[in-house]
Amino acid sequence: MNPVIMHINYCEQGQSIEEICQKAASWGFDGIEFRSLPTGITFASIDEYLEAILHNATRFGLKRIHFGYTAEGICSEDNKTHEAAVADAIAFFTLVHNKLGVTLCNVFTDIIMNPDKNIPYGPDYSLHGSSVATEAQWKAAVAGYKKIGAAVSALGMRLAFETHMSYIHDTPQAAFKLVSLIDSPAIGINMDYGNTVYFKNHLELEETIALYGEKLFDIHLKNSMELLSSERVPTALGEGDINHRQYLRLLKKTGYSGPITLEAPRSGDREPYARQDIAYYKMLREDVCLF
Repeated sequence: MNPVIMHINYCEQGQSIEEICQKAASWGFDGIEFRSLPTGITFASIDEYLEAILHNATRFGLKRIHFGYTAEGICSEDNKTHEAAVADAIAFFTLVHNKLGVTLCNVFTDIIMNPDKNIPYGPDYSLHGSSVATEAQWKAAVAGYKKIGAAVSALGMRLAFETHMSYIHDTPQAAFKLVSLIDSPAIGINMDYGNTVYFKNHLELEETIALYGEKLFDIHLKNSMELLSSERVPTALGEGDINHRQYLRLLKKTGYSGPITLEAPRSGDREPYARQDIAYYKMLREDVCLF
């Protein structure tokens, strides 16, 4: 059965690590995707943060811990900045693997915004990220993650680029191009179709899954709905435009056996959303027989 992971953004309103782990386990999640640095909670050091995660994940029986990690500076044309980003990333992945047994992380390059400051961040996300990335930025990202890929491969880890607005790996085509150029068995794609639908003329679900093929290492599930104004608004997992029943059927057809992470794109008190979304997911999993 695919492990079901809770994204930390369901519980970033000041909850302690103990509360987060206890609640995730009680709601039926197998693990949690944390951020590389804590949000809303203060720790004296990264070691203290990781120790709190290890202690409470073990205490409440969570079987998998993932992290989201951004290699800030990896697209830089300044060699010192670039090399520092690579070294920091390798050090982080080595630390969480050795300390917590982490085998998969959700990763990012630098944010790349359109150099024209008059162009807003949204709603047209195609004006940023891969569409404006320079050849030098592509080259730096590929070279850096080749080194990182070699290091994590030796640890038995895998990294997955999330398809996310304003990164080189923003669209399915761009993400696949990036992992193909890196060409490492340890580096693949985290399919966040909930982000992909914000792009006009995006690939359909079946086309996207087929494109990724064996490079599909991770899944993020969230949903949204397009209004008459063409603006998109976040919704519960079962209430938006993405048909997750079809989504799981397509995944089953390919034999995908990796983790599936549920994510909260909405604001406010997100804990009820976690209960609602995992209940919907478990109902679908039973209906589709995703084992």
